[in-house]
Amino acid sequence: MCSTCGCAEGNLYIEGDEHRPHAAFRSAPFSPAPRPAAALTGITFAPRHSAAGDLHYGHGIAGTHAPGLSQRQMLEVEINVLDKNNQIAARNRARFATRKQLVLNLVSSPGSGKTTLLTQTLHRLNGRISCAVIEGDQQTVNDAARIRETGTPAIQVNTGKGCHLDAQMIADATPRLPLADNGILFIENVGNLVCPASFDLGERHKVAVLSVTEGEDKPLKYPHMFAAASLMLLNKVDLLPYLNFDVDKCMAYAREVNPEIDIMLVSATRGDGMDAWLNWLESERCA
Repeated sequence: MCSTCGCAEGNLYIEGDEHRPHAAFRSAPFSPAPRPAAALTGITFAPRHSAAGDLHYGHGIAGTHAPGLSQRQMLEVEINVLDKNNQIAARNRARFATRKQLVLNLVSSPGSGKTTLLTQTLHRLNGRISCAVIEGDQQTVNDAARIRETGTPAIQVNTGKGCHLDAQMIADATPRLPLADNGILFIENVGNLVCPASFDLGERHKVAVLSVTEGEDKPLKYPHMFAAASLMLLNKVDLLPYLNFDVDKCMAYAREVNPEIDIMLVSATRGDGMDAWLNWLESERCA
C-alpha cells in the first residue's frame, strides 16, 4: 500500500498554486526507474500458496508486500506514515467540529458515478445548505470544473503519482474554500478502493459508492474500504434490468465485512434513492 511504497511523494498540485500544472505530464510520460529489491537489500518475501496454486501476499504482519522490505520494516514505515497523517487528521476534525461542519469522504473505483452523484446532490442542496467540494484526481481539473457549474465552490487537488488524498492535502485545501458554519464539505477522493481506506482525512464518515456495473463481490475483494465506510451507495440501479447483478448478494457481502454499514440504492441519473440520501445528509448535519 502507499503507506509503505511511497507512491504519494511528489507532483502534488492544489488548484491555484501555479499556471498550467499539467503541461509536463502531457509532453513527458512518466517512466519509473527500475529498483531490483534483492540487489538493494537482499531481503526476499515468499508469498503464501493456496491449494489451487494462487499467490497471496497479504498474510504477513504488515498485511501487504513491497520488494526490498521485510514485514517488520514495512510495519514500522506504515506506523510512522499513518501516525503523522492521523495527527493532522485529528486537527482537521477538531476544526470541522468547532464550526459544526459535516465532512464526508466519498470513495469508490474509477467510473462508479460518484462525480455525477455529487453534482446531482449539489443541485438539490443549492440554496438550502452551504456546501463545498474538494476534488481529488491524479491529473486535470475537469471534475472541479463540473462541480463549479452547479454553483458550488470547489477546489481541485491533483496528487500526481499518488493514489489517494491525505490529511495534509485537506488541511491545505480547506482554507481556500468559503464554507459556512453548519455546512457540508464533500471530499471526492481519487478513484481507488485500496489506499484511501487507510488514510483518515478528518472526515466524519467515509461513503463508499459502488455501481452495479462493477460486480456484486467488490466488498469481498476490497474489504478494508467497505469495513471503513459508514454508508454504501449502490449506484446506477437504473441499469439493473440490463445486467446480471445480484443486489441482495452484494448487500450481504458488504455486511459480511461491515455489519454496521448502511446501504442505499440510488440512481444519480434517474433520481432513485436521492430523497433518502438527502435525508441522511440532513440528519447527519444536524447530529
